[in-house]
Amino acid sequence: MDDKTYLPRDHVPTPSRPLLGMTILVVEDSRYASEAMRLMCVRSGARIRRADCLGSARRHLQVYRPTVMIVDLGLPDGSGLDLIRDLSRAVPRVDVLLAASGDDGAEEAAFEAGADGFLAKPVTKLAAFQNAILAHVAPDRRPAGPRLVDPDDIQPDAMAYHDDMVAMAEALEGPADGPVLRYITQFLSGVARSARDRVLLDAVDALRADQRAGCDVAPGIARVSGLLRDRMVQRARI
Repeated sequence: MDDKTYLPRDHVPTPSRPLLGMTILVVEDSRYASEAMRLMCVRSGARIRRADCLGSARRHLQVYRPTVMIVDLGLPDGSGLDLIRDLSRAVPRVDVLLAASGDDGAEEAAFEAGADGFLAKPVTKLAAFQNAILAHVAPDRRPAGPRLVDPDDIQPDAMAYHDDMVAMAEALEGPADGPVLRYITQFLSGVARSARDRVLLDAVDALRADQRAGCDVAPGIARVSGLLRDRMVQRARI
């Protein structure tokens, strides 16, 4: 099945809904980041599907080919770069293949893997999201005339942030060996940056620095775990 099958006249892009007629598969493990993407897709007129890991994305692609894929580079079962490499060589190819990450140096790696474009997290502006996609689609899939752009930041539901805090608090209760801890801290760094949670971001960055330097990470894990519990309690009281 191909997304292009569904392009009746009422799915022609418009200035206010420039992504009408497109289906976007977002490969993202964070509920908070996924909710932000969902809101941007809805406001842009696109349909959205979500996969929370590489395995789920590959299963999806066995039966359906979206117009656009947005692939987070840090996923629980591997690197999004591996999926991007495979998709960049696939025939037929996805029309637009974007990478997303908040890590330094990720953009260069994404382009080397074959991505068409790169979204630097956090993605909060609707115009930046739309521009990243429209820059790589055929002219007949772009809206005619100037676009109407909402200047406000996209604000996901706080419950999605709470869900991410719960998931990572549970992950830190188990054995946090090197690869597991790197995944957890990368995840939390991206989510905290997106939510502008400076206190949590600073604690996570310090823990990442300790791990890279080979220092004792137990105090840092305890601090981050405490902050996660605080955020879970704060949400429960709302």
